[in-house]
Amino acid sequence: MSMLKRLLIGRPLKSTALGEQKITKTKALAILSSDALSSVAYGPEQILLVLVTISATAFWYSIPIGIGVLILLTALILSYRQIIFAYPHGGGAYVVSKENLGMYPGLIAGGSLLVDYILTVAVSVSAGTDAITSAFPSLHEHNVTIAIVFVLFITILNLRGVTESATILAYPVYIFVFALFILIGVGIYQIVTGHVSPALHVPIGTPVTGISLFILLRAFASGSSALTGVEAISNAIPNFKDPAPNNAAKTLVAMGSLLAILFAGIVFLAYYYGIAPKNEVTVVSQIAEQTFGRNVMYYFIQGTTALILILAANTGYSAFPLLAVNLAKDKFIPRMFTMRGDRLGYSNGIIFLAVMSIILIIAFEGKTEHLIPLYAVGVFIPFTLAQTGMMVKWIREKPKGWVTKLIINSTGAAISFIVMLMFFLTKFTQVWYVLIFLPLIIAVCYQIKKHYDAVGEQLRITTCEPPAPIEGNVIIVPVAGITHAVENSLNYAKSLSPHQIIAVHVPFEREDEIIFEEKWNKWQPDVRLVSLHSPYRSIITPLTKFIDTVQRKAGESNYQVTVIIPQFIPKKGWHNILHNQSSLFIRTHLLFNRNVIVTTVPYHLKK
Repeated sequence: MSMLKRLLIGRPLKSTALGEQKITKTKALAILSSDALSSVAYGPEQILLVLVTISATAFWYSIPIGIGVLILLTALILSYRQIIFAYPHGGGAYVVSKENLGMYPGLIAGGSLLVDYILTVAVSVSAGTDAITSAFPSLHEHNVTIAIVFVLFITILNLRGVTESATILAYPVYIFVFALFILIGVGIYQIVTGHVSPALHVPIGTPVTGISLFILLRAFASGSSALTGVEAISNAIPNFKDPAPNNAAKTLVAMGSLLAILFAGIVFLAYYYGIAPKNEVTVVSQIAEQTFGRNVMYYFIQGTTALILILAANTGYSAFPLLAVNLAKDKFIPRMFTMRGDRLGYSNGIIFLAVMSIILIIAFEGKTEHLIPLYAVGVFIPFTLAQTGMMVKWIREKPKGWVTKLIINSTGAAISFIVMLMFFLTKFTQVWYVLIFLPLIIAVCYQIKKHYDAVGEQLRITTCEPPAPIEGNVIIVPVAGITHAVENSLNYAKSLSPHQIIAVHVPFEREDEIIFEEKWNKWQPDVRLVSLHSPYRSIITPLTKFIDTVQRKAGESNYQVTVIIPQFIPKKGWHNILHNQSSLFIRTHLLFNRNVIVTTVPYHLKK
């Protein structure tokens, strides 16, 4: 197992190598923007899916709706840029909400993002798998298996360290961006040179029967799903090379610029080409086919799109562990998420994310498309809370230029809230789970923090009563027979307290009790033996009752009761299933139910 781990993950790194695991802006742009950039593949299509319910004439509304999405993107980029400098240690929406709005809003933001990153992995990998199996229909029945293999592959890459995963995964992301730039550039060139007929689309401003503000807001909310992943950089600031905040801010602006250009280009081409959404063919696929025909470039764009959808999962792997670290430091989730693995990454967070994503993929049989609204609303809740938290911060602190910052955050908060509200109003059947899992997350986090606080209070020397002095030891040794394992334990007990040792035997039959006592008196005459006949064939019940009796008497003289449990260890691990593991059950029961010291003395078998 150790060799396999080294092969898959690599050799352990020293803590001093942590600086080498920081990433440059170029690599960070690729691994932290993959989720946001991949949404270009389905964001414009979501707008058309709503407008087509009115008529094809309504497609011209995709242009002003797309402009609205870009305005929201601008507000979010400017806001998260401010968050990066205000909270340079990462945490994003969680830290902003907690420090400015309170613990519960912080937990809502943090919990939403944790769930959202799990959904990011499950939805992205499933979408990418669908794209592959659509090209190769014979693989369709293996969707779940293929998706799980992709999750395991990305997990192993991330366990190897941030720099290695960034180096490998950066190329496909930039190839996708390059492919879409070619698509948009060639498409616009053909429009400018008159190779695309203006008759394919209706002019902007054409009256549309049946259109309403509600429909437009619904289309806007659906198109805003293209903005998922924008917050990832603010969560992952510690992964950047120094100066981390400056590099993170530049990367965020670069991501926003790329996303704006690609999104605007796809929306414009879809409008000008008169593209209508189809179940079996994506909007990007239709644009590529009309631009290039079914040639090498078409398949190149389709291939890179499928790849970016899968690699969008890596945004979750980059942001989830660091967000989990912030929550764990505040005692809201288990402390294990703060531990770095052999390769200096937060491996517990990476593994937990992978396991939960695989469970989702299996539970939904790889068909996670109806989780997209839940995935989107899970982002806009933190968006709204983060913007509102920054508004409170500027009003409270009033730094230089705070009015401009307040306007930016107020605009972002208002639009984010409208989008979130539209998701609840129009897709309630798909997002109502939020109303269940968020209160559950808050309740669980509260109980975890309550536990950690209680443990800290009880362990803290300054607040705890000093323990009673220990005058001596009463040692109890449960014995099942006369063996080397028992002899080894008795020798250890004699080295601690030669005059206060009690061997305890629990026979099920009276005849066995008499025979054992005779053998014991010949073998260990200087060690007191207590036989506890058990007609109901239970070892633990009579043993614990006896220990309680001894403990009460020992407590009167400030004596500590120590139970020494003999245990033989087979040479091979699988041999353990051939034995009844009584020592394990006794130890577990005593540790959790009795105030005694439990010591296991192992005796290793050689064959």
